[in-house]
Amino acid sequence: MQNSELLHTEKIIADRKVFFIDLKENARGRVVKITEDVSGNRDTIMVPLEILDEFITALNDVKAASEQL
Repeated sequence: MQNSELLHTEKIIADRKVFFIDLKENARGRVVKITEDVSGNRDTIMVPLEILDEFITALNDVKAASEQL
């Protein structure tokens, strides 16, 4: 996502992992960029802002299912 502007960021530290959750904007719109950093190795996904509610609902569904197991 070149030439993007960082609008907001959150950082979560869990053991040896660090998660960055960034709200970014570029000419094509806004996205949430989720990056996992494990000892310098990074993996990233981009979630378009238009489907963020659906993404959060799916995460909540997974959480609820895990609590029932």
